[in-house]
Amino acid sequence: MLKMNSTFIKNELKVVKTAFSKKIKKIFVIILVISASIIIVSLLFISFIAKWLVEKYDVKYLGREVTMDWIYVNPFTGYANMSNLKIYEFESDSVFISANSLSVNFSMLKLFLKTIEISEITLDRPKIVIIQNKSVLNFGDIIERFKPKHSANTNKAPTWFNIVNIKVVDGEFRYRELVTPINYFITNVSIDSPGKLWNTDTIVANFTFLSGIGSGGMSGKIKMNIKSLEYKLAIIVDNFRLNILEQYLNDLTNYGTYSAILDADLSVVGNFKTARDVSFSGFVSLSDFQIGKNAQDKYASFDKFSFSIFELSPNNHKYLFDSISLVNPYFKYERYDHTDNLHSMFGNVAAKNQSTKASTDKFNLLLTIGAYIVDLSKNFFKSDYQINSLQIDSGNLQFNDFSIPEKFSIDLSKINISADSINKINKRVNLKFDSQIEPYGSVNIEISVNPKDSSDFDVNYQITQVPLSIFNPYLISYTSYPFDRGTLEIRGNWNVRKSEINSVNHLVVIDPRVSERIKNVDSHWLPIPLIIALVRERGNVIDYQIPIKGDLKNPKFKFKDVISDLLENIFVKPPSTPYIYIVKNAEEIIEKSLSLKWQMRNNTLLGRQEKFIKTIVDFLVENPEAKILVRPQFYYNKEKEYILFFEAKKMFLIANNSIKNMVFSPKDSLMVDKFSVKDSMFIRYVDKMTHDKLLFSMQDKCSSFIKKSLINSELKKLENSRKALFVSFFKDKDVDKQLTFSASKNVVPFNGFSFYKIEYKNDFPESLINAYNKMNDLNHKKPRKRYFKKRVKNE
Repeated sequence: MLKMNSTFIKNELKVVKTAFSKKIKKIFVIILVISASIIIVSLLFISFIAKWLVEKYDVKYLGREVTMDWIYVNPFTGYANMSNLKIYEFESDSVFISANSLSVNFSMLKLFLKTIEISEITLDRPKIVIIQNKSVLNFGDIIERFKPKHSANTNKAPTWFNIVNIKVVDGEFRYRELVTPINYFITNVSIDSPGKLWNTDTIVANFTFLSGIGSGGMSGKIKMNIKSLEYKLAIIVDNFRLNILEQYLNDLTNYGTYSAILDADLSVVGNFKTARDVSFSGFVSLSDFQIGKNAQDKYASFDKFSFSIFELSPNNHKYLFDSISLVNPYFKYERYDHTDNLHSMFGNVAAKNQSTKASTDKFNLLLTIGAYIVDLSKNFFKSDYQINSLQIDSGNLQFNDFSIPEKFSIDLSKINISADSINKINKRVNLKFDSQIEPYGSVNIEISVNPKDSSDFDVNYQITQVPLSIFNPYLISYTSYPFDRGTLEIRGNWNVRKSEINSVNHLVVIDPRVSERIKNVDSHWLPIPLIIALVRERGNVIDYQIPIKGDLKNPKFKFKDVISDLLENIFVKPPSTPYIYIVKNAEEIIEKSLSLKWQMRNNTLLGRQEKFIKTIVDFLVENPEAKILVRPQFYYNKEKEYILFFEAKKMFLIANNSIKNMVFSPKDSLMVDKFSVKDSMFIRYVDKMTHDKLLFSMQDKCSSFIKKSLINSELKKLENSRKALFVSFFKDKDVDKQLTFSASKNVVPFNGFSFYKIEYKNDFPESLINAYNKMNDLNHKKPRKRYFKKRVKNE
C-alpha cells in the first residue's frame, strides 16, 4: 500500500513538474517574443524618430537643410546608416554634400567610461561642392556655428572623443571660384585613415584621386600634427594634366591657351605655419608644356622639364639636385608696330599682378605658385647648392620683327647647353652653349664661373658664317641698300674679375658687297657703298678688334683699332684701286657665270646681267656639245610677302580711287611698289578689312583678305615670266636645246635673293676658267691669303 502511494506521489510530482516546466517555457517564449517585438518596434520607431528629429532640427543646429531617403539606427550596437544623404547650401536649394550612404559605428560600452568613440565611419560615393566667392567659402557658416564660444570649464569632468577607421569611397569633390572664375573637380576620391585618438595629436591618411578635367591622378600618404601643424607628405603624381591652371591663366591674359602634364614622386616634410619651412626630395617632371595664341601658334613650349632632388631645404640653405634636364624648349618673340606678342597676350602683367596682390578678396593660383618658387629660391647663391648634371637639348629661340616694312626673322636652333658638377665647393663651374643660326651660321660659347662669386667669370664665344643678307630687312629700311654678298664672323674672349672687364672682340666680314639701292617711301638713306669702301680693307674684308674695358655696370668700348684702320683705308687703299678692280672683275665673272640673281617680285634684268647671259649664249654657240642645267632657287617666303603687300596696296589704291585706269599699267605698278605699307590710311584700311582681332602683323592682316590662291597664281606667273625671259636669249641664237631646267627649289638663299643656279656639262667657258685661276692665285697671295680658309668654309 505504501509502495503504491509512493509510486502515485512520484507520478503526480512528475506530472506537476512537467506541467510547471511547460508553463515556464511558455512564459519564457512569451517574454522573448515580447522583448523581440519591443526591440524590433523600437528599432523601427527609433529610425523614424531619428529621421524626423534630423529633418526637424537640422536648420536649428546645423543651419542647413538635411534630407535622406532612410536612416537606420541600432541603439544596442551603436550602428547608424543614412541612405541618399543630402545637405543643402545655406538658405538655398543647391546641394552642398550628397552621398549614397553615411554609416557610423559607435562604441556603446565606452560611453560608460566617459568616452565617445566612433569606431568606424564610411562615406560612400560622396559629392562635395566647395564654392568660393572672394574670401568667403560656402562652408564658413558651419565653421562659425561650431566654433567654441566660451573657454572650457576646467572643473567639469572631461569627456574623451575618439574617431577611428575613417573611409571615403569613390568620392567627387568640386571647386568653384566665382571671381576668377574657376570650375574644377576631382573624381574617384578614396581616403583611408586610422583616425585620431583623444590622447594623440597626429592624423595619418592615405588618399587617391583622378582629375575630373583632363587625365591623370594622384596618390599618397600624409601625416600631420594638428597642434604644431608639422606634416610629412609622400605623393605620387601620374600623368596629371594641369588644366586647372589654364583657368587662372585666363585671368592674367587677354587671350591664349595653355597645357602641361605633371609627373612626380616626392617626399615633403614641412610646417603649414611657414611656407619656407619645408624640405623636398624626389623627382618632378613637367611635360608637353605649351602656351601661346592657340595650339598651332605657340609662344613657348617644351617636351619635358625634369629635375631630381637630393634635398631642397630653403631654411637649411640646401639646394642639392642630382640632375636638371630640359628637352626641346621653344620660345618665340615677335615685335609688331605698337606692341609685341608677349605684351599683347599678357597685357600689363605687372599692373595685373599688383592689382591681384592688393586685392585680399582675389586669389590666383599661378601667382601664388610663382611667389612661392621665388621665395624658395631667394638665397640660392648664398646657400649650399649642387647640380650634378645640367642639360638643355635641342632648344629653339625664334625672333620675328614685323615692326619694319619687311619681316625680319632669325632662329637659334638645335640649342644645346650642358654643365657638370655645378657645386659651390668647386673652384670653377664650366658651361657649354652651342647652336645653329637659321637660316645660316652657328654660335658657340664656353663659360667658366667662380661659384662663390658671380662677378668672376670667363667667356669665350664665336659667331660664324652668318650672311650679311640676313639683315637686309633692317638695311633696306634704314639705309635703302641690301647686301647680296658677305659673311659675318665675331669672336671674343672676356675675362671678368670682381666685375672688372678685360675683353678682346674680333669682328670680321668676308667679301661684303652692296646690292642696288631700293627706292621706296619706307626706306631711309645712308651712303652704304661709300661707308663700305672706307671700312673695307684691300683683301675685301672688314677686320676690326674692339676691346671692351671697365666694369659690368659701365663697360667702355675702345675704338682705337677701328679709327686707325679707317684712316689707313682712306689714305693707303686708293693706290691699290687697280688691284681691287682686278679682284672685283674676277669675282663678277665667276658669279655671273654660275648664277643669275632676281630682284624680289621682279622679272626684269639689269644691263650687265643681260651681257653675261649673252656671253653664256655665245659659249654654247661656239661649243655645240656643251650643255647647261639651270636650277631655279626660289626664296618663296620672301617672294610671297612682296606679292602679298603688292596685292593689298593695289586693292587699297583702287578702292581709294588713286588708280583709275581700266587697265593696270606699269606706271600704276610702280606707284603700288613705292607706296608705304606703314601709311596710316593703308593701316586703317587693312584694320577695317581684318575681322580677327588676334592678328597683329601687317603680313597676317593682309593674308586674312588677300586670297592664298591669288598669291600662288601671281607667284607662278612670276616664275614663268622669268623663265621665258631667260630662255628667250637662247632661242634667239637657236641654242635653247642645249639648255635644261630642273624643278624649282624652295630655299632661303645665302645671298637673300631668288636666283638661277647654272651648271655646265661637258665644257666650261674659257672666261670662267680664267677667272677661277685668277681668283685662286689671288686667294693664295697677300692680302687675301690670310682669309683663305674662311673663304673655303663659306664656299
